Amino acid sequence: MRRFFLRHLRKMRFLPPKFYAKVHYEYFSGKKLNLDNPVDFNAKIEWYKVYFRPKILNALVDKYAVRSYVKDKIGEQYLNELYAVYDDPEKIDFDALPNKFVIKANHTNGHNIIVSNKAQLNQKKVINKFKKWLTKNQYYRRGQEWAYKDVEPKIVIEKFLKEDGKSTLADYKFYCFNGEPKFIDVHLDREEDHKQGCFDLEFNRLPFGKSKTYKSISTELEKPTNLNEMVELSRKLSENLPFVRVDFYSVNGKSVFGELTFYPSDARKQFYPEEYNKIIGDYFKLPPLKNGNKVITEFITN
Repeated sequence: MRRFFLRHLRKMRFLPPKFYAKVHYEYFSGKKLNLDNPVDFNAKIEWYKVYFRPKILNALVDKYAVRSYVKDKIGEQYLNELYAVYDDPEKIDFDALPNKFVIKANHTNGHNIIVSNKAQLNQKKVINKFKKWLTKNQYYRRGQEWAYKDVEPKIVIEKFLKEDGKSTLADYKFYCFNGEPKFIDVHLDREEDHKQGCFDLEFNRLPFGKSKTYKSISTELEKPTNLNEMVELSRKLSENLPFVRVDFYSVNGKSVFGELTFYPSDARKQFYPEEYNKIIGDYFKLPPLKNGNKVITEFITN
């Protein structure tokens, strides 16, 4: 009965953030949330949504605006090639695009289209899909992920990335705490047979996973030749942030930036075994609320 009640409350994303965070956390974890003393990782992510609100976060989660931050921090050579950015899908010049490319919304999660053959693309259908994307607000669509609330929607078109001899790219997600990467969440074969595993910074397999809903990586995974570079780049991009996940691709030994994420899986998926939710939560040192402030609005970028 309580879960039924929570499920309906969870859909009311206009509710006050403190109350909504408690509903959201309990619905997905089955545990009560103490915002005054959060312990496990997802509890602290809920705290992050409510209290950590420097304005720069709006740019850091914006898949277009973040390019400027990456350029300043580590250099534009780590950015994927940008073909075009549009506010109006009707204005997309498909003729000017190569045969293969990737289209994504800058302001939401999971709104991507991989085009491997432009000749087979139904442009009218895709344009209508883009129009729907641009009406969505990630804050109200998901679990009040504050950083996305004021991102101006755009359509971003980038180069199609492929590694020689492989059908899909591995996605390397570096969990960084106060500018220090602690472990890597690796995802394979997203389009066909999604698998996941966690590794240390030397690329040794760790005894925990991101979620039981993913298949576990069961085969030996080759260590990327540019792993140390990706670790160092993640360190620079996460500098001064209590927590951020920094995503990279490795394309034939070249490091390519993916995105910055402050609320992995919207705090819905738990690590397993259970004890790792607290172990990883202990890495996450929450900044103090100072001088009676209700939220944290300051962030030093240098």
